[in-house]
Amino acid sequence: MPGIRYVYAPPVASVRDEPFDRLERFYDAVPRDGAHTEDFGGLVLFVRDGAGWPFYARPRLDATESPSAADVTAVRQRQRDLGLPEAFEWVHDNNPELLAVARSAGLSVLEAPLMVLDPTALPPAAELGGPAVRILDPAAPGFATDVAVRRAVAAVGFAAPGTETGAAGPTARDAALVELPVDSLDEERARTAAGGRISALVEMPGEGAVASGMALRVDDVAEIAGIATLPSARRRGLGAAVTAALARRLLDDGTNLIFLSAGSDEIARVYLRVGFRRIGTACIAEPAPAAL
Repeated sequence: MPGIRYVYAPPVASVRDEPFDRLERFYDAVPRDGAHTEDFGGLVLFVRDGAGWPFYARPRLDATESPSAADVTAVRQRQRDLGLPEAFEWVHDNNPELLAVARSAGLSVLEAPLMVLDPTALPPAAELGGPAVRILDPAAPGFATDVAVRRAVAAVGFAAPGTETGAAGPTARDAALVELPVDSLDEERARTAAGGRISALVEMPGEGAVASGMALRVDDVAEIAGIATLPSARRRGLGAAVTAALARRLLDDGTNLIFLSAGSDEIARVYLRVGFRRIGTACIAEPAPAAL
């Protein structure tokens, strides 16, 4: 199995004192051990090497000017040529000009609350109540099944955005189960064993896994992502429980900057319960829907 290499800019005092700079370096570092880069003016496109979820384009760390509409158009054409989703991500507070540029280039932009954990505000597990959260073990015999289930829960949960309850439950989860290719599973296991990824599940008697989530870590910065609950199991505090459990594990592992992007202000209120506070806005852009 190839070694996992995490790339991270050498820390300096002025950078480590600035959360936005640390976040920018995290976003740039995460794809680099599994992708090569292509520069387009003020943007860098991460192109995955091998199988796996495709990456995004984002502002270059060393760019001297904000990305232009021409840069965005060039990246979109390259993504289409490669058969990749036309996906862009950036922190609005670091690149405020890019929002208008992206929209003028025909992209639809989600402005997601960008939230950082206040460790002193993280409630004890007993205070949140609810079922126990299980952190996945890469050495366990059932790891492959656990990862497949985590992804299936996420697929069903994100297909019904928001926090409202719904009919989709364990039957929909089981229908969404897909066996992972060997190379994808090897990557998942290696990243988890190296501490770069943490996954979690909540299981209920008679229902199986009903909530899931994960975290990506580079050095002492981590992003919690993919928090999902089956619509049939919502309004039980499971998303908050998964988020809190991942945060505790990250803190125990020495992570001192933990952040996430909430899909909406409504969802952000879930994370407020476990000690996250909004510091800015994360932008996620894709092609605008075609007009009818």
